[in-house]
Amino acid sequence: MTQKQRFDAEVLPNLDSALSLARWLTGNLPDAEDVVQEACLRAFSAIHSASGNNPRAWLLTIVRNTAYSWLSRNRSRQLVVTDDDEVFEKAGLEMTGRADLSASDAVLIAKADAEMLHRAIAALPLSFREILVLREFEELSYREIAEILKIPLGTVMSRLARARAMLVQRIAGAQSGQEGAA
Repeated sequence: MTQKQRFDAEVLPNLDSALSLARWLTGNLPDAEDVVQEACLRAFSAIHSASGNNPRAWLLTIVRNTAYSWLSRNRSRQLVVTDDDEVFEKAGLEMTGRADLSASDAVLIAKADAEMLHRAIAALPLSFREILVLREFEELSYREIAEILKIPLGTVMSRLARARAMLVQRIAGAQSGQEGAA
């Protein structure tokens, strides 16, 4: 199989997922398109080294790395990544020890309109937003996410739980703000 044939078979079917992830990481479509274009160039030149086990996860790893490189070149640094629970407690974010949503959390999210949900996800710190997007929108397994992000499986589960907790808090805050305005 030629390099182009392999690229066509393994990368092109996953471009929608690549663009979705890039859009969530960069915050807008034009920047996401730039990231995906650069990621595709990288993927094409490295297609010979792809293991072929999971082309989608391989491509999303390249997209993620490309997005971070692009962000470091084109955006100011406003991102703080930490696994320190005290940081979240000081910020007033309640920690949960589970990765699954409770019934009341699921109902709260279900009530949120699409725009409010989009704004709440976009407001999450990047490290939490990417995990949430990879799991909930791209439907990747915890193991696939761990491979893409090159972090331990436990960290994936912990960050996902934190991302969901922050998302629920943001939506609850936005909904209570709307009720007060009505």
